[in-house]
Amino acid sequence: MNDFSYAVTFAQEGGDEAIGVVFLIVYFALIIVAIAGMWNVFIKAGKPGWGSIIPIYNMILLLEIAGKPIWWLILLFIPFVSIVIAILVVIDVGKNFGKGLGFGLGLAFLPFIFYPILGFGDAQYQPVTAN
Repeated sequence: MNDFSYAVTFAQEGGDEAIGVVFLIVYFALIIVAIAGMWNVFIKAGKPGWGSIIPIYNMILLLEIAGKPIWWLILLFIPFVSIVIAILVVIDVGKNFGKGLGFGLGLAFLPFIFYPILGFGDAQYQPVTAN
């Protein structure tokens, strides 16, 4: 019997780890960019920048920046409701920085792009009255 096909198939499977490492590096780079942007957003809003890296505390700070009541934090632990609440919060964060609905949706779905734009850009924090 000829096992040549198995040897060729086995030899062709060598690059998967390298691709995984590249994706991992890109993933961590995007996370660092998003955290740096959120850090500056918090500083612009008068909150401690380090709050962006503390898991639940950063949501409390985002609720304060958005002008939402703190009890909304409980809603963020309810499946499916949390998605809607998180989108509403970041839309209001965008509004408090003078941005529109589209920018708020960008904060929700592409945070690694829109938080740095908000944090490193010239947008100023101007809180709108609580809804």
